[in-house]
Amino acid sequence: MKSITIEGQLRTGLGKSATRLLRSQELVPGVIYGGAAEINFQAPAAAFKNLVYTPSFQLAEIKLDGKIYKTILKDLQFDKVDDKLIHIDLLELVEDKKVIADIPLKFTGIAKGVKDGGKLSIRIKSLKVKTFPKYLKEQIEVSVDDLELNGNIRVEDIKIEHYEILNSPRIPIASVALTRVLKQEEALTPSAAAAATASAGPATVTAATPAAPVAAAPAAKKGKK
Repeated sequence: MKSITIEGQLRTGLGKSATRLLRSQELVPGVIYGGAAEINFQAPAAAFKNLVYTPSFQLAEIKLDGKIYKTILKDLQFDKVDDKLIHIDLLELVEDKKVIADIPLKFTGIAKGVKDGGKLSIRIKSLKVKTFPKYLKEQIEVSVDDLELNGNIRVEDIKIEHYEILNSPRIPIASVALTRVLKQEEALTPSAAAAATASAGPATVTAATPAAPVAAAPAAKKGKK
């Protein structure tokens, strides 16, 4: 599993004024949770770039005063005006303690429904899981080969040993739906009923019972000249 190293320093000054001073020096304050105690630290904003601005799931080794903390990303805060990173929370990995992490999904194969003219739609890009640190991995692979037209792969269909998946089980992960072109083609296709009628041959016409003759009205008498 990929890992990046970030070198920082333990924070001694806390509070708003100390935090503002750090940010003016392009330093980002952070907290490491999950271990024996919470650890407040600071590191250059540039050091977090490869951890924050990527869709990849990876470990972060934080070096503080000669000690290394193995962590994963927990939470981020950005400035509302300039969108700069202003705070980071990390979760320390303890060997015998389960952690909760969002692990990206990697879809493999070509869905049957796509081969039949449908379009693959990815509904969610990661799963929230609970597991021991030793089982963490960069991504969860999901094969879509058997996904048929108008079909879904749901959270409950994903089975991974040692993982407790925390997302709602009925949420669709991926689906294949009709494309607009295929829908138009189906709209132009005769219905099954119409096709059956056409294959049955010409319809039999039943002769109507002749109507009773209507008596003619008596001719008008001609007047005398």
